Amino acid sequence: MAVVRRGAPSSRTVTKVDFFWSSVRHKQFDTSELENTITMSKKLEGKIALVTGGSSGLGLATAKRFANEGAKVYITGRRQNDLDAAVIDIGHGAVAVQGDISKMADLDRLFEQIKNEVSKLDVLFANAGGGEFVPLGEITEAPVDKWLGINIKGTLFTVQKALPLMPAGASIILNGSMVSVKGFPAFSVYAATKAALRSFARTWSVDLRGRQIRVNVVAPGTVVTPAYKNQLGLNDEQIREMESQAAATTPLGRAGMPDEIAKAVLFLASDDSSYVNGIELFVDGGAAQI
Repeated sequence: MAVVRRGAPSSRTVTKVDFFWSSVRHKQFDTSELENTITMSKKLEGKIALVTGGSSGLGLATAKRFANEGAKVYITGRRQNDLDAAVIDIGHGAVAVQGDISKMADLDRLFEQIKNEVSKLDVLFANAGGGEFVPLGEITEAPVDKWLGINIKGTLFTVQKALPLMPAGASIILNGSMVSVKGFPAFSVYAATKAALRSFARTWSVDLRGRQIRVNVVAPGTVVTPAYKNQLGLNDEQIREMESQAAATTPLGRAGMPDEIAKAVLFLASDDSSYVNGIELFVDGGAAQI
């Protein structure tokens, strides 16, 4: 408990208080200091961030969070129309670069552009990826080659090619999934690729020890995004059923929202997590813990 002594306060306190109230009465107070404080409080002020797969879903939600927190944001995606719409949605001078992370030429072009325009990269959210439902016994080479090529190979080379631009203190976040530790029917190929990303984070955090670059995984639970239709091929009724199943099996009793994942990624991207490295952060309402 603080003890307040009666009597006159210090002259320094009186001066500040008197000045404040005098300024308010005469409406002469300068708001520039307050504005500077607000600006400096942004978590990614002055940072350069890249979000792969940033034109929709979790990537778009995260890109918007990054931009609102002061970052100069680059996004990638395969469809130019979606990228153009996302840039408008994100605002803050966001830049879109069309490309496929599984193609080395596209990655080279992406990082050459970032190098030429801003010369560094402080935050990388390796979000691009996907999957499809194929039960064991019906798996063919095509989906294995496709999703290992995007989720594993594409993520690996995205990170490796970004490294020359990343300074000490930079942060890499890989988009994993709670399915890497839970058994979901017909989802084995996708789950295996996400388990691989978890392994990458452990190893890369050690590989990059001398460079002071952090590597972490965010592992979302059930969060409905456009990918549920355009990748998984689910209809509205099937999506509602998945949300109901999530509500029944998740301690919080509901599915998640894209911005809830984005806020967790922002934490891992910012200095708020400066001593967090090599972890897998589950953002799934507790589903993976029971």
